[in-house]
Amino acid sequence: MSEQRPHHLTWRHAVLLAGMAASLVAVIVRLWQVQVVDHQSYVDQAARTRDGVAATSAPRGTITDATGYPLAMSRDTWDVYLDTFLWRDRDKARDAAFKLSQILGVDAAQTFALGTAQSRGDIPLLRQIPYETGRQLVDEELWGVRLLPSAERMYPEGTLASPLVGYTGLGGEGLWGLESDYDQVLRGRSGMVMTERDPLGRPIAIAPRVERSAEIGGNIELTIDRHIQRIVEQRLDEALRENNAPSGSVLVMNPRTGALLAVASRPAPTSYDKILDHPKLSTLVRARPITDLYEPGSVIKTLTTATAIDLGLVTPTTTYIDTGRVDIPGTEYTIRNWDFQKYGQVTMIEYLQRSLNTGSVWLSSKVGARDFYRYMGAFGLGEPTHVGLSGEGEGMIRTPDNDDWYPVDLATNSYGQGLAVTPLQVLTAVSSLANNGVLMRPYVVSRIAANGEVRTFQPVRVRQAVSADTARTVFRMMYEVVEGVPTHGARVPGYHVAGKTGTTLVSIPTGYDLDTTIASFVGFIPYEDPQVGILVKIDQPSGGLNLGGQVAAPAFAKMAGDIMQYLRVPAGRTPSQVSAR
Repeated sequence: MSEQRPHHLTWRHAVLLAGMAASLVAVIVRLWQVQVVDHQSYVDQAARTRDGVAATSAPRGTITDATGYPLAMSRDTWDVYLDTFLWRDRDKARDAAFKLSQILGVDAAQTFALGTAQSRGDIPLLRQIPYETGRQLVDEELWGVRLLPSAERMYPEGTLASPLVGYTGLGGEGLWGLESDYDQVLRGRSGMVMTERDPLGRPIAIAPRVERSAEIGGNIELTIDRHIQRIVEQRLDEALRENNAPSGSVLVMNPRTGALLAVASRPAPTSYDKILDHPKLSTLVRARPITDLYEPGSVIKTLTTATAIDLGLVTPTTTYIDTGRVDIPGTEYTIRNWDFQKYGQVTMIEYLQRSLNTGSVWLSSKVGARDFYRYMGAFGLGEPTHVGLSGEGEGMIRTPDNDDWYPVDLATNSYGQGLAVTPLQVLTAVSSLANNGVLMRPYVVSRIAANGEVRTFQPVRVRQAVSADTARTVFRMMYEVVEGVPTHGARVPGYHVAGKTGTTLVSIPTGYDLDTTIASFVGFIPYEDPQVGILVKIDQPSGGLNLGGQVAAPAFAKMAGDIMQYLRVPAGRTPSQVSAR
């Protein structure tokens, strides 16, 4: 007799029913979560899938010189893309490729192959084509060809002031110089083009098109004068060739305001073509007068002299006995004059004219270490000038507060050796003597216009480094340094110059290279009412001459004369007018 099935539910049925009920509850909960809790999230996701959004680059703002002429600017261009999905229609693709070859000059076969190789959405064909050419393509309405607005960075003056102005990368970002330092100001805001697409990613022709125009970046106006910049770059190149020197720097400043009128350095880019692939890019794009440290040499004697005069220790007619050497007490060091000569009794004016090391050592011994370094700090040596540019060198000066300072440092520092500063620090410090003792903050940006606001930068007075009387006295002595020596290389016909040379040996890990020098000159013209202060620095001249007076001073004279003509500064002041300053 067969076994009869039970008419009631077994435990297996109960488990099955419970599982089905749990699954139903899970489905209901999930539907509630999707349709109620996360409803907006899925709507947004669907919109992103349906809407195609393309960013359009924003034109960078303009960098202009002090005259308003653009040194860097953006030009409207177009980027060309191929729609590989639409180019599945080979006949229409061939026609479009042929038309592109006629308008853009591209190879039709290669363009066709690029657009039909595989279906992967829009692929770029050309970027930054001229605006007019792009408009022609827009009007042609070529099959599967899309254009988006873009911008191309231009430098109307070529590589003029290129280490200072900078350059932009392929993505439009600033890479160095002002382009990098002020990238947030210059870059602007990208635009947007949004179109509704079908499930295959193709724009729907009858769907609405939403555009947000790109916003151009802010504009920056510099204190740099492109005419003065070109003068100093041409004269610097000339000086480097004549003296067979590998590098050099020039700064031109208004000593009354601190405004930089020119910042030049070599080596520098001669072309932007493939510049980003240059193996020594960092050596070309560095604004050396701002970033690099050097031992300035005898130019510092002007500051040592000013310190002693300001403390009331000497006057221009004070004398000392020059024996040609100074033995530093308690050490084995002996310091000699650069020419190894002795001159007997000399005045402070004569010591500056002959640039005697013994004179500055004598003065520093009278001043004392504490006051000497206090005044060097007042002149801004060993600290950033806060010019507003990245990479500015801070400088290195040991003081008695440092464990590695020795008494001989006071002696060598007094004539500009054993310390390292930037050319900008030197010119800023010495310019205070041409400005009644007032130290000004150097600056290179005079105006920024961005986001509907305009910010103007005015001259900033840092401090009174020395008294006005002291500054005028030392500045008169600097006049005698140049104009009191008939054969001085810095003299400019028709004008009077105040200045000081500097020559120092090149420091190496083991001390100094006795065969190489850094030749420099700092000068102001015209003496009666200084319009410009110029620092010329020539590194390692090897053309037979290697002193500041032989190499840098003549370069200064040529630059200064050209700048005076450009600025139309009248010449012909008489000696009596000079004395009455």
